[in-house]
Amino acid sequence: MSIVAVFDIGKTNVKLSAATDDGRVLETLSTPNIVRDGPPYRHHDLAELEAWLIDSLTELGRRHDIGAIVTCAHGSGGVLVDGQGAAMPMIDYEQPIPADVDARYRVIVGSYRERASAIMLGAAHLARQMLWQEMHWPETFAAASAYLATPQYWAFRLSGVLASEVTSLAAQSHLWASADSRPAALVASRGWQRLMPPMRRAWETLGPLKPELAGRSGLKATTRVLCGVHDSSANLYRYQAADLSDFTVVSTGTWIVALTDRNGVDFSIEQPGHSCNADVFGNPTPGMLTMGGREFSTVAAKASGPASLQALRMIVASGTFALPSFGSDDGLFPGTAHHGRLEGPLAEEGSLRFTLAVLYAALLTVACIRDLPLTKTVVLDGNFVADPLYGAIVAALLPDRRVLVSRGTTGTATGAAMLAAHERRGSPAPLAAEAPDISDLPDLSSYQQRWHDLIKTME
Repeated sequence: MSIVAVFDIGKTNVKLSAATDDGRVLETLSTPNIVRDGPPYRHHDLAELEAWLIDSLTELGRRHDIGAIVTCAHGSGGVLVDGQGAAMPMIDYEQPIPADVDARYRVIVGSYRERASAIMLGAAHLARQMLWQEMHWPETFAAASAYLATPQYWAFRLSGVLASEVTSLAAQSHLWASADSRPAALVASRGWQRLMPPMRRAWETLGPLKPELAGRSGLKATTRVLCGVHDSSANLYRYQAADLSDFTVVSTGTWIVALTDRNGVDFSIEQPGHSCNADVFGNPTPGMLTMGGREFSTVAAKASGPASLQALRMIVASGTFALPSFGSDDGLFPGTAHHGRLEGPLAEEGSLRFTLAVLYAALLTVACIRDLPLTKTVVLDGNFVADPLYGAIVAALLPDRRVLVSRGTTGTATGAAMLAAHERRGSPAPLAAEAPDISDLPDLSSYQQRWHDLIKTME
């Protein structure tokens, strides 16, 4: 059986998985996503990451017959390239933008329909990264040949072929007007069309692995390099390939990202936390996002899991809350940035912190889901589902929905791997998800209402 190598780039960690093209992850290697302080700005170490990738492909290739490679990544990473590789280092999106760039950006970026997301923290948008490089390093920017979202950068490094892809550009880049399936007006007004390579589908083979990389890694010269995909859109595709419809999928990690295949949203009206993404077919997909993973880590502090039902009952009965937002991302609850706090009689009880963090993450998740068009089914995936209480709490708070929890935490890698068989899949992919057990949970409705009421006093 031919195996797919999935290069999965998160903000905090990077993984390389060997998976079947029906989505079964067989083995995963991982490494931290290293950030350097500079110069010229805080950036990801692409050279070190590439060395790790080739070494890891070599290692996996000894145990698996790898026939294709595909990259999936978060939506806030991109690279300015010349003919050979990176023309400038890849910007770490969490750092502040220079004041002159930020001021100019807010003038030129356009309406919500053009942006398809709010103006978010730091350098979270590829368009803002490009403007920074254009304003501060104009000669280098002028000499560059393309600007690539992270999945397409690695496809370029592996195959030598330049491409753009819709899910990557539609993930808060501000370069793509997702609702209208076209480049944002900003691209033409800045003259950036020359930096946008031709659009290709996520599942398309851009070419074979470069001969020198095939030689270094020991992989076959015929190994296909796919165009690649935005990570949460890969997760959405996983369930589309299983023939699911009328559903919302929630991907959890550094970010909580909720995407739905249902429309009914006016994409001309900006609302807190909302976005307009795209699926692999180019269809607009209403979305919500909040930096839930970072919020979870702050609340959990040094506590470890699993969350317990007894602790949950104590937290709810005592009226102890985690209230947003502990970090700089307040897109879901504007005005709360850095005002997050623990409140209630058990707020300082360390033994409850992990369960409190799980409850908090579930409340954030439900807030995202409730703000999207109503769907019959909600599927939970990603890191948070490793704790059974997370899915159970979400299901209890959504009694009007069918809530399913993925049987694994690798939905992104699963969906990306399935792209390799997209053009020859003859029947629906397996749906590996099940309903959580909520039978022993306390009633959470009053607690949830109180949580929302407390947040309103902070906004």
